[in-house]
This record gives sequence, structure tokens and C-alpha cells, in this order.
Amino acid sequence: MAAVVRTQDLHRPVVVGLQTLAVAACYYAAGRLGLLRQLVVEGAVFTPIWPPTGIALAGLLIFGLRCWPGIALGAFLVIMSITSFRPVVIGNLFGNTAAPVCSCLMLRKVGFRPDLSRLRDGLALVFLGALAGMLVSATVGVGLIALRGRLDAGDFWPVWLAWWVGDAMGVLIVTPFLLLLHETRRPPNLARWPEALGLALIACVIVPLATRSTISMLFLVYPLLIWIALRFQLVGSMLCALFTSVMATIAATDAVGPFAGLTRIEVMIKLQAFNGAMALTALLLSAVITEQLNTRRSVERACQELVEVLGHLTAGDSPHNRPPPEDEGRRQERGAE
Repeated sequence: MAAVVRTQDLHRPVVVGLQTLAVAACYYAAGRLGLLRQLVVEGAVFTPIWPPTGIALAGLLIFGLRCWPGIALGAFLVIMSITSFRPVVIGNLFGNTAAPVCSCLMLRKVGFRPDLSRLRDGLALVFLGALAGMLVSATVGVGLIALRGRLDAGDFWPVWLAWWVGDAMGVLIVTPFLLLLHETRRPPNLARWPEALGLALIACVIVPLATRSTISMLFLVYPLLIWIALRFQLVGSMLCALFTSVMATIAATDAVGPFAGLTRIEVMIKLQAFNGAMALTALLLSAVITEQLNTRRSVERACQELVEVLGHLTAGDSPHNRPPPEDEGRRQERGAE
């Protein structure tokens, strides 16, 4: 028994270390991908979608708060890949690490479930995980730029808004997808693959058309998103939202389609408004549909159990279990007396 306990004690630090390294590697890879597409707002460079925030929060929700060093390590590697080490790097590391940690703590406080099976879970992820938690990273990051004298006082809020929305979008788009991948236990239903492939082909036609057409046709994405949410709930809708956000970001950074001829501020506002509205639609609509489906399954299960109970009661009162007719006649006579 002592040997078993000792083996478990040795095994736990190894698992925690591997989880921490996995979070750091995913954070770094997502950061490098996010840096491929950038926008300039008031002289400051930012990414419209910062996927590492979604990676960080998902890692904390899945592995626990003990993996926070992986976030700090991943953020350090990303920063060092684009600049040299300076004291300001420590402040950026603090902001990038503290933001998802605060989001995780707030979500735990309200009883958040990673399976996102309730509407309250979707609302908590939006307002606490994304919007509230990412205030930390945006404020620390832009504050450090301002303290170094590289940002005018009048440009603080546009840059802060761009930073905050980019971090929040990473949570809204990446975190739900990773949580669902972790929670999935059953293989996909093969009977639904033809429908899924059909919707994927439709998305591959409509999304590039909507994001790169000179005519503003971004609204075409919403019927497709609603259709996918109705049929495949959160997995399908978040995949569609992720693909659409990537295509819209590419179009915005290339200044083509509905983003052509706009100033950098206008591009930022239009892109973030579109990505935010789409992610909110996908997340909240899918959460409502999933909650209703779970409620219906619970009602059907309760009805089935009720039918089984009534069946047992009926079987217990069957004719062969009743007393003979003469005994019933005697009971009726005694009752009449």
C-alpha cells in the first residue's frame, strides 16, 4: 500500500508538469498564429483576435489553477519572439497571466460548468470570462505603453478598447471550442456526417463570399450560423464562428471586401462588432438549444420511469393476484352488515 501511495505521489508532479508544458506550448503556438494578422490603431499594433487568452482560460478550467506557470511561460516566449527582454516584459507577463486567472476564479465563484449545457454558463463565460476578466490584461498592457510615453493621452481609450476586445474575442471563440473537445466522450454519430459535410460545403461558399465581396453581405453568415446551431449545437456553431472570424480578420487586415476604403479605426470597429455579435449569437443560441434539449430528455426520462412504475403497479394488481370471487362476496356481505 505504501508503494502505491508513493507511486501516486511521484506520478502527480509529472502529470502537472506535462500539463503546464502543454499549456505553454499551445499558448506560444496560438500567439504566433495571432501575430500573423495585425491592425494599427493610433500607432499601436494589436491583433483583432488574440487566441492565447482562450487557450489560457481553457487550460485553467480543464487542468486547474496549478497550470498558471504554463501561461506565464507561453506569454514570455511570445513576447521574446518579437522583442528583447526589458523590465516592461514583467508587467506584460503579469497582465497576460492575471487576466485568465481572474476569469477562472470568477467563473468558479458562480458555479460554471465546462460542458456549457446551461444558458447561465454561456452568459457567465461572456460577461465574466471574456468581458470582465480581460479588463486586467488590456489595462495593464496599455497602461505600460502609456507610462513609457509611447501613447498620447487622447489615444489611450481607442488602443485600450482594441486590446480589450481582441483578448475578449479569443475567449469567446477559442475557449468554448476547447472545452467542448475536452468534454466530448462519445464518437460522432456517423448517420449525421452527410448533413455535417453538406453544411461545411455551404459554409465554405457563403463565408468567403460574405467576407470578401465588395457588396456588404456579412449578414448572410447569420442564417447559416443559426441553422448549424439548431442542428449541431455548440460544436457546429463555434466551428462556424471560428472559421468566419478568421476569414473576416483576413479580409479586414487586407482591407478588401466590406472593409475596403475604411480607416483603421473604422476597420477595427466594424470587424470587432461583427466578430463579437457572431460569437455571442453562436454561444448563447447554442446554450439555449442545449438547455432545452436536456430539459426535454429529462422530461422524457421521467415519463418513461413513470410508465414503468405504473406498469409494476398494474402487474401487482393483476387478476391472478386478487382473492377468489367467493372471498370477495363474503367481504361485500360483511360490509353490508
